[in-house]
Parts: sequence; C-alpha cells; structure tokens
Amino acid sequence: MASEKVMASHILIKHQGSRRKASWKDPEGRVICNTTRDAAASQLRALRDDILSGKSNFEDVASRFSDCSSAKRGGDLGPFGRGQMQKPFENATFALKIGEISDIVDTDSGVHIIKRTG
Repeated sequence: MASEKVMASHILIKHQGSRRKASWKDPEGRVICNTTRDAAASQLRALRDDILSGKSNFEDVASRFSDCSSAKRGGDLGPFGRGQMQKPFENATFALKIGEISDIVDTDSGVHIIKRTG
C-alpha cells in the first residue's frame, strides 16, 4: 500500500564522495575531505560488528559517530514513506525486519548502516 511507513535510525559516515562535506562534528569538512569511501566503510563495518556482537549499543554509537544531525536523537529519523529518502536508503530500510540492522548502504550522502525500528 502506498501509505506504508517505516521507522528507522541510521549511522552515517561521510567521505570525499559525499555531496555535502560538512557535518555537525566536522563543520569545516576537514576530516570528511580526507576520508576515502573505503576508510568510511571500514570504520562503519567495525562499528556494526561491535553493535551486532553486543559490545556497543546502536543509539550510543550513532550519537558519537554519525555525521548526520540525527545523531542527537541516537540516529532516529522517525517515520518515513516511499519517495522521501534516497532510493538505496529507502530500499534497504523497507527490506529490513523490525530490529534488524542493514549491511553498508551507499548513498550520495555517504555510507550508512540502518536499523529498522518500526
């Protein structure tokens, strides 16, 4: 149905290829401009491993490491429907079951891991 909405949180790591090279924790974009996509992805993979192993909590990791302003809310993006997010992000989120965490997802914003929360 067209009105279907999901709820999700995410962790975003920006890199050289990101469309906007500034974030709340790197307002000048200095770190982001020197981060390759591979380095961003491997950092994210390590964070994901810590979350999946139970060593870290998704929301805590998001609030410390995510380059998205949603970090202030533990990565929470709230509810959204189809057509509101970049297509790869949307497709990955809709494919998850509630409570599941995605593998790395590439968008124009950077690399993400997504946790479907509703």
